[in-house]
Amino acid sequence: MLYEGVLRKMRTEIGNPIQYFLVFENDFINMNQGLNRELQIDFIKFQCLNCGEDRPIYRQGFCKSCFYETPLAGDWIMKPELSTAHLDKEDRDLDYEKKMQLQPHIVYLANSSSIKVGVTRKSQVPTRWIDQGAHEAIEIVEVPNRYLAGITEVALKDFVSDKTSWRKMLQNDIEDVDLVEWRNKLKASIPDEAIDYFLNDREETHLEFPVLQYPDKVNSLNLDKTPSYKGVLKGIKGQYLIFEDNTVFNVRGSEGYFVGIDFK
Repeated sequence: MLYEGVLRKMRTEIGNPIQYFLVFENDFINMNQGLNRELQIDFIKFQCLNCGEDRPIYRQGFCKSCFYETPLAGDWIMKPELSTAHLDKEDRDLDYEKKMQLQPHIVYLANSSSIKVGVTRKSQVPTRWIDQGAHEAIEIVEVPNRYLAGITEVALKDFVSDKTSWRKMLQNDIEDVDLVEWRNKLKASIPDEAIDYFLNDREETHLEFPVLQYPDKVNSLNLDKTPSYKGVLKGIKGQYLIFEDNTVFNVRGSEGYFVGIDFK
């Protein structure tokens, strides 16, 4: 059956394994049901997630002009420590920034390829961990705004990475670590402004991904270079589709691409 629509990051539902859904304007696909089936992806055109125009995607699903204008791509999104809504100070759109920044945020430890520290809105737990392909994660602090989460993450980056090795994550080249022990060890490095929000009663969350076969090596599918691809779907982890021939496709990295998807 042929589906057409603009790519956005897959939606997920917690389960054993996690359920993945590719959602288009008038339809959706449960991607788990496509495992062990041949899937064809055809790039049709661009569709900026902000203006909707057929313009080359620059970053995060936006064309270049929208990326530098929309509040959905402000610097504070990638760098929470730059948040200013708590000071009543606007970056691009203060109403939007207050809505997003002035809500509970979690600083967490996750293990995707190795231990890393990250920030997410409380409402995005465990979605954020799933999107990163983490097989285990734990909360460290729960703070009332994004700025406090950001400065906590910056402080902890001196001791643990804030990056994921996506190749190791996709190859399942992982080792289990004691996240409770790490959380307690990092407590002394939490900034004074956030230490009252430390969480000492949380247990590790464990996540199971729908993967039948991990790749021996990783070949990344780029729709700009390969606008049509066909392969047998063998797994889904993070926001990646994993195929039998070691090809992997980053759905989130291709947001704003209007595609046709056909399962055989």
